[in-house]
Amino acid sequence: MFMRISTLALSLSALVTASCGSAQSGDSAAEPARTGVAASESAGPFAITPRGTFEEPWGIIFAPGTEVLFITEKAGTMKFVDLPSGRVGTVSGLPEVAYGGQGGLGDVAFLESEASATLDRRTIYLTWAAAVGDERRAELGRGTLVCEEADACRIEGLQVIWRQQPAIKSPGHFSHRIEFSPDGKYLFLGSGERMQGDPAQGLDNNLGKVLRLNLDGTPAEGNPFADRGGVSREIWSYGHRNVAGLQFDPNGQLWDLEHGPRGGDELNRVEPGNNYGWPVRSNGDNYNGDPIPDHSADDGFAKSAIGWTPVIAPGDFIFYSGKLWPEWRGHALIAGLGSQSLVRVSLSGEQGTEEGRTKFGKRLRDIVEAPDGSVYVVEDGKGGRLLQLTPAGR
Repeated sequence: MFMRISTLALSLSALVTASCGSAQSGDSAAEPARTGVAASESAGPFAITPRGTFEEPWGIIFAPGTEVLFITEKAGTMKFVDLPSGRVGTVSGLPEVAYGGQGGLGDVAFLESEASATLDRRTIYLTWAAAVGDERRAELGRGTLVCEEADACRIEGLQVIWRQQPAIKSPGHFSHRIEFSPDGKYLFLGSGERMQGDPAQGLDNNLGKVLRLNLDGTPAEGNPFADRGGVSREIWSYGHRNVAGLQFDPNGQLWDLEHGPRGGDELNRVEPGNNYGWPVRSNGDNYNGDPIPDHSADDGFAKSAIGWTPVIAPGDFIFYSGKLWPEWRGHALIAGLGSQSLVRVSLSGEQGTEEGRTKFGKRLRDIVEAPDGSVYVVEDGKGGRLLQLTPAGR
């Protein structure tokens, strides 16, 4: 049981709207607020209960072993919600972030090996966009989360343990999604190609890649390009564009979900050494209308399990356990930004099939499964609501 939390109202700050333009895979700032689902309403198979409101939320995660949900906010703040009581607290000790475009505070992650019923002290990982002069890069940091007060936690000893190389004058495609291997030994990290295209095909940089690192951020042994030395030692797969989600399925297979350009969003089975083709091949076209050759059977690149044209502009995804919806066991549940939907995909081998799509009327940024099997999604942008999804009619 989480420590007692005193009542705390959600504090909402007025943040400057930042966007890199509607042409960026649907991953720009949210449009002006529109009416979405209301309290106690339903959408398709879901009964929906709002559980709080946040400012430009980006990453959400449960601290393992608890019913406490942590929410990063893009401008550089973080909150937590004790779900049994609904009470909210703040987190201090965060890094300085380069806020603007798609940049800001990003993902948050904890080690399953440190799961316990309290939040006294545990390791925390964060990603964010950092300024290097007038250039930007994603960074990954590790520190210790200390929770000694009812409504406040702090991060001590936060240190940068990884950086995108090189820094780029670009406001977008940071990606910086974190996922740990099922055995807890390795940290996988999505690194976007920063809207540059060509670096995704180069092995002399870590842009447009999925990376496999040790828990301290150093390159893991046995990576496919380790013999090249330098930053190549980090690379697990390449030819990626803008990785929005990175997850292991129940069988221990890694998948990534990424934005295409004008068309060609992808869910990929990620294998070591594979090249996924960007920007040489894509099932979408450039924003200016210039065509990009579609994937073909003989093009030498790894193919997606499922793709979308028109795009769904994904936020993040999970593989669902089946606790409350047994028929969805092992299905991918995808939070959609541009589609404003929750998209459900079944997987068989290397192929995916869209099984359902539920409209929410708001851009959905992130998604997570709670210990009881309910699903939480968070809306994108200012005043983004945290929504609990349970089976309708139960």
